[in-house]
Amino acid sequence: MTRTTAASQHREEQLWEAVRVGDEEAATRTVFDALDDGIPLESVLLDLIGAVQRRVGEEWAANRLTVAQEHAATAINERAVAALSHRCTQHTQAVRGRATVACVDGEWHGLPARLVAEVLKLRGWRVDYLGAQVPTNHLISHIHQTGPDVVALSSSIPVRLPTAHATITAVQATGTPVLVGGAAFGRHGQYARRLGADAWAPDARAAADRLEKGPLPRPAAAHQPIDDLPHLADQEYTMVARTRTRLVREVMAALEERFPAMRNYTDVQRERTAEDIVHIVDFLATALYTDDADLFTDFICWTGGILASRGVPARSLIPALGILGEQLKDFPRATSTLHQTADRLTRAGSVIASDSRNTV
Repeated sequence: MTRTTAASQHREEQLWEAVRVGDEEAATRTVFDALDDGIPLESVLLDLIGAVQRRVGEEWAANRLTVAQEHAATAINERAVAALSHRCTQHTQAVRGRATVACVDGEWHGLPARLVAEVLKLRGWRVDYLGAQVPTNHLISHIHQTGPDVVALSSSIPVRLPTAHATITAVQATGTPVLVGGAAFGRHGQYARRLGADAWAPDARAAADRLEKGPLPRPAAAHQPIDDLPHLADQEYTMVARTRTRLVREVMAALEERFPAMRNYTDVQRERTAEDIVHIVDFLATALYTDDADLFTDFICWTGGILASRGVPARSLIPALGILGEQLKDFPRATSTLHQTADRLTRAGSVIASDSRNTV
């Protein structure tokens, strides 16, 4: 093990402990000490702070961090990035061009985009970082005012893909190429290609490396989003998205009728059940938008794992899927996706015979 590697691992454990207990001062001191150890700034950002942030997400998913602890840890990591930026990159000379970095509207996970912005600055770009949840019209106004060479668009949540598609198309209509990244676009960037982005990168380092290879080509003449996704002509996505509130209400009512134990739920339990169903409907709509049933199935299986880590069997998902399928019986792509998902859960052994929700 090299000295640098040992120092990196030591600092990672220090930073993890600091964010876990909510000690911002210790976290900032740790990242500065990492620089003093000789760890390059880019590595401190991506291989130290980035690695600890991934661990924060994993610990939340395993139910070892509460939502509040996860939020606090993320906020501390974000402020550590800001402290490093102020100390180390404020005098970096921009020589490569101008980039705008932003999150898709509705996307509140800003740290991945911030890391992209900081790495691009280190690599010699002039960067306008617009932050989380940037409305598309505001992004377009900014492009017209500043004329960037590229827009880097980030999204971690797949349900933002329809918005991302509209944003990509709007940015390209200004003649500006779009590089996208984040978990929403798929493990291998499959949704980036499907939505017509000019380039995709799996992480901040790869994004900077891609732009170092040369400028992205200016997009061709503007087109309509449906040109990328002709299957949208069947209107299944539109109908599910427009009737979302009604679908959630009807699934809730049917669950309560079929599982009387739900009638004794507390307000908090009822609210959480409704939230679960909202997520199910939203991911189904997104799967219909992308015409990719696996997007929905993967989400449901992931949700089953989250529920299991909290002592709630994945069987809770099956009744909701079945009732939703009844409501959407006239939508062949939707019903096929729901059946595929239920079959996969069953084959995975995630379903246990059920008669109550502790669960739904």
